[in-house]
Amino acid sequence: MQQQDIHNFLKRYFSSNGCEIIENSPGHLVVQLTVELDKELMNRPFYWHYIEKTGGQGTPMKLTFITDRKKVPDGVKGEAIHFGSPRLHQIFRSTKKMASSIRMFEQVETNVNRALYPWLLVNLKASYICDRKKDLLFSLGLNLINGVMIDQAHKKIMKKNLTPKIPDYCFTLSPLIKPKSGLKRIERMVMQIIENDDHQWAEEAHKRWQKDLQLLDHFYEDLEEKRESYFTEKAALEAQYKPKIKIEIINGGLFYLTDQVL
Repeated sequence: MQQQDIHNFLKRYFSSNGCEIIENSPGHLVVQLTVELDKELMNRPFYWHYIEKTGGQGTPMKLTFITDRKKVPDGVKGEAIHFGSPRLHQIFRSTKKMASSIRMFEQVETNVNRALYPWLLVNLKASYICDRKKDLLFSLGLNLINGVMIDQAHKKIMKKNLTPKIPDYCFTLSPLIKPKSGLKRIERMVMQIIENDDHQWAEEAHKRWQKDLQLLDHFYEDLEEKRESYFTEKAALEAQYKPKIKIEIINGGLFYLTDQVL
C-alpha cells in the first residue's frame, strides 16, 4: 500500500464519516473529528462519560496526519502514518466494523431520472506467513448486475464524488447478484490469484525448516530417549517455519454508480 493510497484512504474514511477535512496537501491531512469518531478512535471514555453525565457540550479532537514527509508543508507537525502504523490498523478495524452499513451513492446533477448501478467493493489482505511475512493487498469491485469484476477498484471509485444520500431524480437498480454471493465470487478470485502466484517463498521456508530440524536432531542424537524439551523445540520450529496463507477482509461496502463498467 503506497503512501498516496493511504492518504486517499484516510481522506475517504473521514469524509464518509462526516468529518471536516480542514487541510489537505499531498503530504498531510488535518481532520476535525465528529463526536462518534472521537469516541471510536481517541480512547477518551471518561471524558465522554463526564460530558454526557453533566449534559455539557463535548469538543471532539482535531488530528493531523503526516502521510509523506517529503511533501508536507513547512511547520506542519502531526502523527506519521504508514502501512505498519498502529493508527492505520486501528482505522482498518474501525472501517471493517462499520463496513456492513457503508452505502454510498455517486453524486449526480440531473433533472431527469438516472439509474445507479450497484457495485460491491471489497479491500482484502493476503498474508504469506512463515518465519518471514509478506502482505498482498487487493481491491476488487463487482458489478452486482452483470458480474463484471475490476481490479484496483478503490483507486477508481476514489475518483468519484460520493455521498451517503441518494441524489435527486436518481434510482438504484436492484442487484441480480446478492452481496453475500458477490463476496464469495471476490474471495474465489483472490484464491485464484494466490494459486497462480510464485510460491518459492514456501519452498525456501521448508528448506530453512529442515535445516534447523536437522540441527535439533543432531543436538539430541546421543540421548536414548528424547526429552520433553526436544518435542517442545520441534513444535516451535513447525510453528515458526510452516508456510501458511491468511486472507483477511479489511473493509468494503456497496456503491451505487452511474457507470456500468468502470
